[in-house]
Amino acid sequence: MNRYVIVGLAAFLVVAAVGGVGMRRAAAELSRGAEAPAFSLQAAIGGDVETVDLKDALAKGPVVLYFFPKSFTQGCTVEAHLFSEHIADYRKLGATVIGVSGDDLETQKKFSTEECRAAFLVASDPGLKIAKEYDARLAGSYANRTSYVIAQDGTIAYAYTSLDPAKHVENTLAAVKALAGH
Repeated sequence: MNRYVIVGLAAFLVVAAVGGVGMRRAAAELSRGAEAPAFSLQAAIGGDVETVDLKDALAKGPVVLYFFPKSFTQGCTVEAHLFSEHIADYRKLGATVIGVSGDDLETQKKFSTEECRAAFLVASDPGLKIAKEYDARLAGSYANRTSYVIAQDGTIAYAYTSLDPAKHVENTLAAVKALAGH
């Protein structure tokens, strides 16, 4: 009887350990203080396309870089609406908001106009190369819902990962306010 308890306990511990590793991976992100990987991507704001470069954006102030799984899905649409509703708050603090997913540029042009209300840049990351550098890639062609606040010195000031879009704006706005000393 004790043998079955020991075998059962060992099996439980193995499953817990493997599951724990998987959970940590799903919520992984760059650490506070880490250098933000440089990038340059094609992005849409409304119907217009421009190149967004992290270094250039940081010259103007902090950057809120948020990765999202897929344009026009329910959670991503909610998140886009929340960011667009608070864009004036970010701008008052000198911050630039940039959304990124693996969707193609034509999709981002529509998403930026229809769901982001032409309030901020929405970048196309083909193959999720940048998402991978930011440890914000899920399986396949989807980015994880991960938000970063990047300080003007190019370091990660704040990171948050959750597939629930509800707290991304609240949390990143608080982090930008903290950077500004508010």
